[in-house]
Amino acid sequence: MEAGEWTRQELEERVREIAPKLAVFDCDGTLWGGDAGLGFMNWTLEQGIVSRGTADWIDTRHRAYRAGEVSEVQICGEMVQIYAGLHEDELQRVAAQYVREFVQPQVFAEIQALVEQLQGRGTEIWAVSSTNKWVIVEGVGMFGIPEERVLAAEVAVKDGIITSEIVDVPTDEGKAESLRRVGITRPDVVFGNSVHDLAMLEIAAHAFPINPSPALLEAAARNGWGHYRPAAAPGAFSDITGL
Repeated sequence: MEAGEWTRQELEERVREIAPKLAVFDCDGTLWGGDAGLGFMNWTLEQGIVSRGTADWIDTRHRAYRAGEVSEVQICGEMVQIYAGLHEDELQRVAAQYVREFVQPQVFAEIQALVEQLQGRGTEIWAVSSTNKWVIVEGVGMFGIPEERVLAAEVAVKDGIITSEIVDVPTDEGKAESLRRVGITRPDVVFGNSVHDLAMLEIAAHAFPINPSPALLEAAARNGWGHYRPAAAPGAFSDITGL
């Protein structure tokens, strides 16, 4: 059994018929193409934002992650912890520049239009991602989603200085757990592209896989879900991405 593929019109009609009061979106691969978390990390390493020693360490850790020796939640947390000691306002400026240059050009126009339609109907929209919160806040700002409705990989900030103290790393089951912590136990609709979104897709009244990775496509077929691929999407994402 295969998961049926919706046209843009079918996607929009399904969502409109549901008339959701609350919608949840993953970000990388769902709102825009590419892995903004990995891209931002690599870009900041190239820019010399962190020390050479830290850069070498996280490169080694990410290689171990790709080899299956480091877990998804570990690497997503460590990709935020590497900025410990920096001023948050500095990293916010860097994140804004990165989003303008590398994320904005990859926004899926159809999904942005869908978000606008939902907002026009009064739907409350949340964004959930294992990418660092600085990038996600900037990215979803293009969609009109406020910071207070963003759940992303985050460390504590004290006196304006970034620490290594983990606040949240929403990935896999952690995405559903993060939603539950803010009182969202049964969102009307959830949109996600990766198997790392599966837990929050499963708690939704209606699940909408977008540009699904191979493993999510298999899960969609098992659950009787359809899926949608934006026109600009180059193809299914790998599940080993840290989305």
